[in-house]
Amino acid sequence: MTEPVTYDVVNGVAWLTINRPEARNALSKAVREGLFAGVRRFNDDDSAKVLVLTGSGDRAFCAGGDLKEMAETSLTVPPLDFVPQFGRNIRIEKPTIAAVNGVAYAGGFLLAQNCDLCVAAESARFAITEVKVGRGSPWAAPLSWLVGPRVALEILLTGDPLSAARAYEVGLVNKVVPDADLRGETQALAERIAANAPLSVRAAKKTAYLSAHMGLTEAFDEAERIWEPVYTSQDAQEGPAAFRDKRTPVWSGR
Repeated sequence: MTEPVTYDVVNGVAWLTINRPEARNALSKAVREGLFAGVRRFNDDDSAKVLVLTGSGDRAFCAGGDLKEMAETSLTVPPLDFVPQFGRNIRIEKPTIAAVNGVAYAGGFLLAQNCDLCVAAESARFAITEVKVGRGSPWAAPLSWLVGPRVALEILLTGDPLSAARAYEVGLVNKVVPDADLRGETQALAERIAANAPLSVRAAKKTAYLSAHMGLTEAFDEAERIWEPVYTSQDAQEGPAAFRDKRTPVWSGR
């Protein structure tokens, strides 16, 4: 049997792929467990600097929950650990990118939303469809921080899909590329991040989310705390030294 989720590292970039194209990469129990396992593997993998989450095939990044499975199990309120929610029910300090091919609906939208960056194929479509099937989307609480309340409300209340172009327009995705270029463009973006000083990258990620959790004064104070160990690290000396010596820096992560 094929693995429901695969993990592969290419030049410091870990590709975590939902491998269930015949079911539009729906979130069955095996897929959900595979995603949790894949994120834990990435966290422990020193060779992997950036995680890319994607779906196999060209029809769907992830169509959301497996409705047949939900009907069979009479699922009511999903438990907090039902599906990985980065930063909420599973720690992930290194950067993450969603490479969205085809539809990212419901739980698929959740996965794309939770990644730090998002690259979309031109065929990509995004929707929170729960209102159309009587389900819930409490995980969408951060959405108004990402795209603004007016756009978030439109997405949540209508359940209508957004094209890749519209998703880019409202700030949900960073870049839209031809379908054939999705993997190459995402890999190139991830490699540019992976080449940077790892302590600075992790601190930058933490800093970007501070304003979602606290006021500006508190955010500045917390940012100072986050960045102090970066300033005092070996890498903080290596960067200027490499610039002086006209060479590529060799990061130690210390």
